[in-house]
Amino acid sequence: MRQILILFIAFLFIGCSNNIENLEKFKLLPSVQELEFKDTFSNLNFENIKFAYSVNNTELPIRYDFTNHIENNSQSESTIDYHIDSSLDLNQEGYKLDILKNKISIIAKDEAGLFYAFTTLDQLIEDSKDQNINLPMISIKDYPLIKFRPIHIDVKHHLEKESYYYQLMDHLAQLKINGVILEIEDKLKYKRRPEVGSEDALSIEKWKSISEYAKKRNIKISPLVQGLGHASYILKHEQNKKLRDDPKSDWAFNPLDPETYKLQFDLYLDAMEATPYGKYLHVGGDEVQTTGRKSGKSALELNLIWLNKVSAFAEKHNRIPIFWDDMLLKQGEVYYPIYDLNISKQKVDSIWEVNEPKLNKFIKQFPENCIYMRWNYHVTESYGNARAMDWFTNNGLKVMGATAGQTRWTLMPQRESNIDQIRIFADQSIKRNFNGLLLTLWDDDSPHFELYKRGISAFAEYTWGGIKRTKSEFKSVFRHRTFGSEFQSEEYAFIDSLDSPVKEWTNILLKKDFEKMMITITDSLEVSNSEVIHRNSLIHRKKTLTNYVIDLPDFNNKGSWNKKYSSRLKKISKQKKSLNKINSILNKIKEKDPENKFLIEIYEQVSALAGYSFYAMEVLSRFDNAKNEKEETLYLKEIYDLSKKFKNLREKFESVYSKTRVLNKPESYILDQDHHYHPANQTKTFDWQFMAELIFLEKIENYLKEMMLEIKG
Repeated sequence: MRQILILFIAFLFIGCSNNIENLEKFKLLPSVQELEFKDTFSNLNFENIKFAYSVNNTELPIRYDFTNHIENNSQSESTIDYHIDSSLDLNQEGYKLDILKNKISIIAKDEAGLFYAFTTLDQLIEDSKDQNINLPMISIKDYPLIKFRPIHIDVKHHLEKESYYYQLMDHLAQLKINGVILEIEDKLKYKRRPEVGSEDALSIEKWKSISEYAKKRNIKISPLVQGLGHASYILKHEQNKKLRDDPKSDWAFNPLDPETYKLQFDLYLDAMEATPYGKYLHVGGDEVQTTGRKSGKSALELNLIWLNKVSAFAEKHNRIPIFWDDMLLKQGEVYYPIYDLNISKQKVDSIWEVNEPKLNKFIKQFPENCIYMRWNYHVTESYGNARAMDWFTNNGLKVMGATAGQTRWTLMPQRESNIDQIRIFADQSIKRNFNGLLLTLWDDDSPHFELYKRGISAFAEYTWGGIKRTKSEFKSVFRHRTFGSEFQSEEYAFIDSLDSPVKEWTNILLKKDFEKMMITITDSLEVSNSEVIHRNSLIHRKKTLTNYVIDLPDFNNKGSWNKKYSSRLKKISKQKKSLNKINSILNKIKEKDPENKFLIEIYEQVSALAGYSFYAMEVLSRFDNAKNEKEETLYLKEIYDLSKKFKNLREKFESVYSKTRVLNKPESYILDQDHHYHPANQTKTFDWQFMAELIFLEKIENYLKEMMLEIKG
């Protein structure tokens, strides 16, 4: 009898362990607020969840992969009972989801909450199907901690294929993202000012269709139409040059010219028509200091004159204006402490004590209907940043934060997709009870948009669920939800490992002097040096900096090249090992038939481009170290073949990227003056992505010609 009891207890223990092990494989993204496992499983699975019933005849929301087959039916035949109850004691967009033994119950606060309940259920069903087990009996209570959770889509330098934007809305909706700020620039065919729209721009009707599709998925798209500054896409056109603040620069409008507002308001009207469900009108306003054609008014006064006019226009058209806050803080001389982590609290307070009166002098001119967007991408935790946000709120002004998933990183987002900063700003926004937080995704250096997906997922995680997961826990869940449940473990982690090789690739084919040159450029632009030192700026249309490409081996002084670049070659050796490991992981994932194979393909191309530059350096090293004529001939052939290898690499790279991206600008496109040296704004073709390699190969070609002449001589 005792043996039977021991066996029975052992059986229960094993069963319990299996349950716990299986429950660990259910991972939701974003995290839900409250989740209680009943430590047992229901009788429900993908096969027998077919019908749903609503007591008040509410329509089923849009559903995705594993709930898409569910249909409305009678209560007796339905597995899911659902309804909306506006009196539910939860935040807007909230819901309760209970999985019982033979039934699923969903009560939602509103239509958005019902939609999100089904997206959560979809993830649970997917995980149960993947493991071939029934759904666990659980109780979920869920709602967002930040009300407005938009991402920024910046199309200033390129468009995706139209179909991609629909796919993107579906992806964002399943992450419970509920807004988009669309920086539309010249990618809208403006009716009122047709000269501004690019030849390849989407029509108002096409953007409107995307907006309608998004709205059905609880995403409202609002436009960002740059105005006072960042106006090159407008002021580069001949008919608009008269509105420039500086006649020689296409950067900024003259805020005192009434025609400025006629033009800007026409663009606003078209952009709002293209995004009819948006609540906001983002007017830009960053990184600009105007003179009003030497009017004698201060830059701060001129900014406020412009801001009041555009804010009044937004209010008249039932939009809430959003404005980047940096220039007001700069002109009030309280800006630089925001980006200095080493400055003491006392020093920051003293700076504010001295300079705050400069802001307060004009406080009545700060429009109250405006949201002042405090953007900070790398030092959100600074006391200076908090001090600036508090100044707005203490003066009765609305403030919203803006973090970043992509800033000035070339080829791919780095710093682990900027997860730390996203997490910090989300936490601050929750604690300060801000209604929103924006995730900016800048197109200046234009990595593939799919590479932003991890940063977007982190933003979704921390703005909806709060700080429940550590960074490593989030990364595990991201792999799970992106590639499949079997890829949670660290053995499949590869994205962070690409940071270092890509960072090294950035300048590997350039001389060290290039970094000094870029610092000089950066200083003139008043932006962080660490953000802007990147290789594709080595070609600016007005000065092609071919002299900054590395030297090539001296045929008559063998070994000197290796000595000169010895430290760089050591780094390459280390980075190649990293790339080999990354490629091995990518192959291992591919062998297991993951979800989202396209993202894997893109990461493979990132790795291949970085690897090519490392290989080119090694080829030069071997030639420089050749010990005899036979080796010289062999390695010279490798140098000669560099061009062919690159051609093959580029063809593959473009083949993958062009599945969703429009690579080239129209032949008729007018490139602007490019005051910020944006790599993606250097050429009409996709050459800008490979500019260092192209100039390097041109130098190689000339090198080989000179060598042949020398040999013949």
